[in-house]
Amino acid sequence: QVQLAESGGGLVQAGGSLRLSCAGSGRTLRTYVMGWFRQCPGKEREFVASIRWSDGTTHYTDSTKGRFTVSRYNAKNTVYLLMNSLKPEDTAVYYCAATVYGWNYQDYSAYSYWGQGTQVTVAS
Repeated sequence: QVQLAESGGGLVQAGGSLRLSCAGSGRTLRTYVMGWFRQCPGKEREFVASIRWSDGTTHYTDSTKGRFTVSRYNAKNTVYLLMNSLKPEDTAVYYCAATVYGWNYQDYSAYSYWGQGTQVTVAS
């Protein structure tokens, strides 16, 4: 069983940066694909980025490409999402998740384990 815990959310001005962390416990994350998703009230959970732990392969949605960077740190069993040039439309609850189905990394239903989420609010 994998437990995930996000941290690092908060309130930031447009153009600012935040780094989200997702710490894993229970077992190593090295066999998983880790995804970041976000959700606004009344909307579906949206894919943001993913990283395959084994080789570091990353994917991003078009709206975050070039602004967000996903990375992992083996020693801490932790994945990060560095968010730069934040925009008000990035405001959402951000979740990290883990899946063994790496080919389906954009589909939230493919993920078996989820964190509790962390709120990111970008003020204009």
